[in-house]
Amino acid sequence: MHSRDGCTGSVSGSRRHVLATTGGLAAGLVGTAGCLGGTAGVRVLAAGSLAVALENGVGPAFESETGLQYAGEYYGTNAVLRLVEDGTKYPDVVIGADAELLRDRLYPAHTDWDAEFAANEVVIAYAPETALGERLAAGEPWYEVFADADEDAIAISDPDLDPLGYRALLLFELAEREHGLEGFRDAMAERVATVPDEPQLLAGLENGNRACAVAYGNMAAERDVGVRRLDDAYNFGDPAFADRYARASYTTDSGHTVEGSPVVYNATVRTDADTPDAGRAFVSFLLENDALLAEHGLRVDDSLPRFHGEPPEAIEP
Repeated sequence: MHSRDGCTGSVSGSRRHVLATTGGLAAGLVGTAGCLGGTAGVRVLAAGSLAVALENGVGPAFESETGLQYAGEYYGTNAVLRLVEDGTKYPDVVIGADAELLRDRLYPAHTDWDAEFAANEVVIAYAPETALGERLAAGEPWYEVFADADEDAIAISDPDLDPLGYRALLLFELAEREHGLEGFRDAMAERVATVPDEPQLLAGLENGNRACAVAYGNMAAERDVGVRRLDDAYNFGDPAFADRYARASYTTDSGHTVEGSPVVYNATVRTDADTPDAGRAFVSFLLENDALLAEHGLRVDDSLPRFHGEPPEAIEP
């Protein structure tokens, strides 16, 4: 059966087929794991950094508890929102990795509420067997290691498609100010390799093509890579530093300017979703099962969930 998204066949079957043929999510081959086609269930278009958590944790648990099929598809948040705005995709649920960005792009045409449900932080993932990885493992300041990196040895997401990409550039800017590194942001922007597909960001470390990548903490924890945590002053993980994060900004190629902000995921159900009841059931399940998110490296503290706008009565934490 063809859907408005132009996909064919059983969604749940498509997801399992992808997992079987690619060797599974742990192999770093997460992409459009589901197809937002016709299904007796919920269709979710989500930030790529949540692919493993949703495909391996939340999605199967939702199917088991509700009997509704879960169909997920994953891209950088900017790409997710563009696909909704231009009518390329018609998901029931939209999940972003920058709460304000989702509101700026989808309110009021596509929704008028959202629920913040999990947090994250930016880290450096590295291949321990590389020269740069050895220096990071030995405890050298990360910005000194990065300053010595060869071109394309360090990967970031595409800043025009993904908040993780522009957060990498903002990280370089905030570190430049914090440590007095004149010209650090511009030098790193010239030197890094840009990966357009967020779920593929860390694959380069595992196949030997990259030494380091700027990633979210949950993404690095899911892979066999080294991890260097960053100072709260520029890791976008501590709300107490929100004002400092906002001192750096980035303007995308479409002209949208974003300021630095803590990494917070939010979800909403599209106003004209094909199956709004299933969408609301999924968001409620997401809010009620924070342990599933924590198992996949996401942070869910007592301040979450938080609501923006007036959610439907069916949405309850």
